[in-house]
Amino acid sequence: MRIHITPLIGVILLCAGIATALPATSIADVYVIANPTATVSAGDIKDIFLGEKQLSGSTKLAPIDNSAAQSEFLAKVMQLDSIKYDSLWTKKSFRDGVNPPALKASDADVINAVKASPGGVGYITSAPPPSVTLIKKF
Repeated sequence: MRIHITPLIGVILLCAGIATALPATSIADVYVIANPTATVSAGDIKDIFLGEKQLSGSTKLAPIDNSAAQSEFLAKVMQLDSIKYDSLWTKKSFRDGVNPPALKASDADVINAVKASPGGVGYITSAPPPSVTLIKKF
């Protein structure tokens, strides 16, 4: 008995073999940090980044997104993709007049912004320095 594999099926089988041979990519750790003057718990994180929790006592919270770590943050912490997250913020902005989190380019930028704002809350992929408060590691 002779088996004949069409070129298309051969390519599919080759691609499947390559895909299973590649190492799995791991998602980086995500550290949610806050300015030491802000009182924030791990249970507040989602509400802060969705604009539902805006105050910590009398301090106005200032969430800060990190473009370098946003996909990891949305997947691990928020359980959302970027399209859903952006859509939620678009609706929230129009409905409630609340601005979305400020967007910074890197861990260093987020750390500096969190330190500079009494209500600063952000996320990074590197271990946080002692000058900020670690809320939770994901």
